[in-house]
Amino acid sequence: MTETVVACAQLALSVGDVAGNRRAALAAIERAAEAGADVLVLPELVNSGYVMRDAAEAAALAEPVDGPTVTGWVEAARRYDLIVVGGFAERDADGAIRNSAVLVDPSGVRVCYRKAHLWGREAELFVPGRELPPVVDTTAGRIAVLVCYDVEFPEWVRSATLRDAELLCAPVNRPFAPRPAGERPAEDIRVQANAAVNRVFIAACDRAGPERGTTWVGGSIIVDPDGFPLAGPPAEDAEHLLPARCRLAEARDKRIGAHNDVFADRRPELYGSILAASLTDPTVANDRPTTERTER
Repeated sequence: MTETVVACAQLALSVGDVAGNRRAALAAIERAAEAGADVLVLPELVNSGYVMRDAAEAAALAEPVDGPTVTGWVEAARRYDLIVVGGFAERDADGAIRNSAVLVDPSGVRVCYRKAHLWGREAELFVPGRELPPVVDTTAGRIAVLVCYDVEFPEWVRSATLRDAELLCAPVNRPFAPRPAGERPAEDIRVQANAAVNRVFIAACDRAGPERGTTWVGGSIIVDPDGFPLAGPPAEDAEHLLPARCRLAEARDKRIGAHNDVFADRRPELYGSILAASLTDPTVANDRPTTERTER
């Protein structure tokens, strides 16, 4: 079975330093190519940084998909013959500011995805996307693109795996929040759980370095279809290149043991009524505690 080298480049970025952030990403692509990577995942909002003061600053840092950041990634993908998935602050064709991610390869931009589930203050800065995570046929396999908080919605992950995604690539920025002593980041646990229940590879690339008083989980991780880490998470919030050898074709096999298959055992005829009820009866969707989680 063919092995694909998937890598995450956990980078230290700086809000507003677009030129410096671009250089860091291009240097990471070069390092990944030297390490033999076929697919490289970069963090969320690489060009702009994350901790923006307001919508005006986000708009000033955003650029179109054919702007210098993504164009540079395409040129690097051609130079090194690899696939790059990375997040950036986008100004779309209508002028809306988006938290977006692209998948590029030597042929150019294959897809631009706009984050659908916005976290914390992101709703003050960005317009959310409305399209399902794209699933793209590549030379490495079928790759889906999500962004950060999207991965915490099981329906969103399942929507990609039902379209035969073998690898989910997620640029992320995860602000650090306190956790009990000895516990691993819950964000990584959710990545592992989603990989296992869908039997799919997931590569989530976090970032590093302080930014306007915010520190990060630094929890980049690549997970196999059993939910076990193949690379990461690193022991500290610092820059890392994390490569992992993945047999992506294994994600096509949804069996768990001799008697069960995580897709064949589904009962969608039972689930439809739950979804319908949540859409038509507000109490189903909204009858829950209103206390919000501590922003991470």
